[in-house]
Amino acid sequence: MNTKYIDLINQTFDFPQDEFKVDSKRNLHFHEIDTMKLAEEFGTPLKFTYLPKISENIQNAKDWFKTSMRKHKYKGKYNYCYCTKSSHFKHVLDEALTNDIHIETSSAVDIDIVENLKRDGKISDKTFIICNGFKRDAYVKNIQRLINNGHKNCLPIIDNYEEIDLLTDGIRKKINIGIRIASEEEPKFEFYTSRLGIGYKNIVEFYRRDIKENKKVNLKMLHFFINTGIKDNAYYWNELSKCLKVYISLKRICPTLDSLNIGGGFPIKNSLAFDYDYEYMIDEIISQIKLACDDAEVQAPHIFTEFGSYTVGESGGALYKVLYQKKQNDRERWNMINSSFITTLPDSWAINKRFVMLPLNRWNDNYERVLLGGLTCDSDDYYNSEQHINAIYMPVYKEEKPLYIGFFNTGAYQESIGGYGGLQHCLIPQPKHIIISKNNEGKLEYKVFREKQTASDFLKILGYE
Repeated sequence: MNTKYIDLINQTFDFPQDEFKVDSKRNLHFHEIDTMKLAEEFGTPLKFTYLPKISENIQNAKDWFKTSMRKHKYKGKYNYCYCTKSSHFKHVLDEALTNDIHIETSSAVDIDIVENLKRDGKISDKTFIICNGFKRDAYVKNIQRLINNGHKNCLPIIDNYEEIDLLTDGIRKKINIGIRIASEEEPKFEFYTSRLGIGYKNIVEFYRRDIKENKKVNLKMLHFFINTGIKDNAYYWNELSKCLKVYISLKRICPTLDSLNIGGGFPIKNSLAFDYDYEYMIDEIISQIKLACDDAEVQAPHIFTEFGSYTVGESGGALYKVLYQKKQNDRERWNMINSSFITTLPDSWAINKRFVMLPLNRWNDNYERVLLGGLTCDSDDYYNSEQHINAIYMPVYKEEKPLYIGFFNTGAYQESIGGYGGLQHCLIPQPKHIIISKNNEGKLEYKVFREKQTASDFLKILGYE
């Protein structure tokens, strides 16, 4: 009978997959990483970042855009930008920037990071720095400093009418700018229009009134982004169509406009059943942009993207040990992990985000349906079928045979939202963090980026030491 956990996976999914397989010991491998060996060597809970996946995803996207542009005889250029807010870590930026890409920022400290990268020779004045977000005083001053110090490809994206004057008052030369469209949101949101950007119907008039005769600025870019991401549905294609109408209207009266930023929002794998045709979506986007511009007899724009989760998300993972199983009634079995979902995977409870979740070992054992509980005293510190659609099945808990589990593709946003290195709910320590790279011979190398948080770390933050 097919009663083992590996049988369940083989019957349910197309398995093994490019990044997941099991070895002869029935332990899980993620890419080339023996996850059980990793857990045994460094302990759990454990966070890790697998750097080669960052470059792989960037190169895939660049190749898909290149292929599509060649197919459609698209004359504009493609520029891949990394959305820094998804993960600001230096090892992430260092890896991403080996792929000849650009950077998108969202706050003041981002500019300090850019300047640090410039000093290290990771980027140059030719690197595009796309400055998004609502701009407070510190952000404005940092953008001004970057431009005044000679960064010619710094491109502030105007989020509201007042930002032009705020930016130009402290800049000694004419600058290039972009305008962000305030897209209309999907009906699931409580509001109709995004709080960020300027409304579709107001952009042309805004250009005529505040930009056309302004000797301090050139309009170079129209910026388009929707919260739900790039999806093959009527909502996305309708919003893209409206964006193209604005671009065409602006292009006819603004000769300096030459770029369209279609934002971010490529989804990443969140289950073994994940299915998304990246090549098709890119090809269709390029096709629609070219067709709209050709029909209107205007020059097709250079294309910019700002991929955050897509860039770094699939490089991350979190490993845990099941400490104990609690049977609360005749149906519910709670597998308690040795950490907290609230502190280490905050999106799992904050926005019901799903990740690829698999056991690291014991794939040849029988399985059972379980709930997963974290260590805090918060009732929301759990991961279960009701919240995450599919039921959770794990190898049967046995005290004498410890069970380890992993959450994969967790590399975007979880550290920043979880308050990496700071206070954690119920003072649950931040796990040890490992960086995994490849040397020149293609062999994996492991480096401890940060040790597990200690009691002393917490006491210092709290003022006791």
